[in-house]
Amino acid sequence: MKIGIIGAGAAGLAAAFDLTEKGHDVTVYESAPFVGGQASTIPVGGSSLERGYHHLFTNDEAILDLMEDLDIYDHMKWYPSKVGTYTSGKVYKTTTPIDLLRLDAIPIIDRIKLGLFAMRVKRIKDWKLLEDQTADFWLRERLGGMAYEKVWAPLLKGKFGDFYDQIGMPWFWSKIQTRFASRQGIRQREMLGYPDGSFDTIFDKLQASIKSKGGEIHISTPVIKINVVDDVATGLKTVTPDGEEFDRDFDCILSTVPSFSFPDLVDLPFEYKERLSSVHYLAAVVVILEMTDALTDFYWMNIADPDIPFLGLIEHTNMLPKEWYGGNNILYMTNYLDREDPIYALSQDELLDLYLPHLNKFNPKFQRSWIKATHYNALSAAQPIIGTNYSKVIPDHRTP
Repeated sequence: MKIGIIGAGAAGLAAAFDLTEKGHDVTVYESAPFVGGQASTIPVGGSSLERGYHHLFTNDEAILDLMEDLDIYDHMKWYPSKVGTYTSGKVYKTTTPIDLLRLDAIPIIDRIKLGLFAMRVKRIKDWKLLEDQTADFWLRERLGGMAYEKVWAPLLKGKFGDFYDQIGMPWFWSKIQTRFASRQGIRQREMLGYPDGSFDTIFDKLQASIKSKGGEIHISTPVIKINVVDDVATGLKTVTPDGEEFDRDFDCILSTVPSFSFPDLVDLPFEYKERLSSVHYLAAVVVILEMTDALTDFYWMNIADPDIPFLGLIEHTNMLPKEWYGGNNILYMTNYLDREDPIYALSQDELLDLYLPHLNKFNPKFQRSWIKATHYNALSAAQPIIGTNYSKVIPDHRTP
């Protein structure tokens, strides 16, 4: 079959790899001038660095299996992660269960409840039993107290904003399962995966394999329409890098664009379109700082403080060698927010003016002069709002 794929992110390239392996004639179109989507990279200090922070957990089996199929599994390396949480004006180490017992921002009884609650959620095997309940309701009812108000409530509100009380409990359940799966040893240290050479290693090998089997990948070539004849998709209309519109026939079309963008490409039955539009996506803004000094000792900093205008700090070089990036310390400042949020419209300099004064809360010695370079990236579809009974609103992959 001749198959056209819209999007050269992880999903599009993985599908193209699988389909070319099965002997299909595949062409991939990507509107951006690069492949990789949200895991695409920029050059930093002689190496490649993801525009948005990325790592793998030990149970990310689909990607690990893909790397094995690509014969690059040995490029995945595992590193111990150090996690902190900022709450009540202080940074706490929250890497292991023992660390939770030292979280004196909440009473000792709530610290114990926090750990026991996580164990209780871990023992739940069937997430479908939780589908009709929100995480907010479930945590209030079964955890409650300061453990919820000082830890989980601020994190939910920080990640989902006004939608925090709509998030289905299966989302929270999956996070607990993932975290526990990545913990090893008697101390329960979390191990995270990162490929040698960045995630480019995966995308480069995918592209090489696809092209070696006759597949095509066209970047800077947006798809503007899915051509349809008698209710059957027959091809794609694209715009070439030179600005010319071009039609190409296909037997099958695979789209990997966000749900809210897909209806712009093709007329769809009302009910199917309604199901697509029923899922709201949050955007993300990510600021990357190349710095002379490390801000903290932690790789991942949860921020449970509503007065801080970003959700998290990820210090990439507190897990990976800074020598990979010309000796610079790499810090991601990240935020999820609605596309209508005024922060989403801010420029890089405006974001820095908003964010940087808060970094002294994590390290009083921080100075703006530490910053050697800044990179900014905005994503329009970073996080879907996964509400209750979410599995029931997901449309079939095959359009009507």
